[in-house]
Amino acid sequence: MARKLKTFQTSLGFHDLAIAAPSMKAALEAWGAGSNLFHQGVAKETDDPDVVAATMSKPGVVLKRPAGSNGRFAEQSDLPSDLGSAKKGNRRESRGAKPANRPPPEMSERDARKVAAKFEKEQKRRDAERQREEAARERDRERREKATAKAQAALDKAEREHAKRAADIQAEREAFEERARGEEDRWGKERERLQAALRRARE
Repeated sequence: MARKLKTFQTSLGFHDLAIAAPSMKAALEAWGAGSNLFHQGVAKETDDPDVVAATMSKPGVVLKRPAGSNGRFAEQSDLPSDLGSAKKGNRRESRGAKPANRPPPEMSERDARKVAAKFEKEQKRRDAERQREEAARERDRERREKATAKAQAALDKAEREHAKRAADIQAEREAFEERARGEEDRWGKERERLQAALRRARE
């Protein structure tokens, strides 16, 4: 059986947010809140008839309006046009007489079921979208890991080839130096022999 929806409201950043949800937990999840805003005192259940009517018409959808304003909640909202004046306006309004509280609109059991069904449909859509985003992030992570592994393998192979070539060159250099020393020794002995023969020929 679908759970009865309530309207919850909070302020995050430059917007006031509202949603029709079955519980505070569901509202926090829809808002993407990283902490319990209700325990912090920045979120609440509201019975404002205008807010209730707006959220019940789009259950499960996060509605917005500029922070601190009394505008209508909608899926898309502009930023506050003047934060300074908005704060002053709020202070002036708080000093004046508060408008009389109107009761929230009455809703039949049939309409309540329809609204709850809409919420569940929106929640499933949001969950599916979140799963698609997570799958896309996972594919991107796997792609990066494969690209990194391929680049690392290419680097390792190049380093091994360089080390082999450097070792071959070093071996050739040592062999050349050994031949050069052997040639110097041979030439030294040959020169001494020829110089001795030259001295004997001059005697």
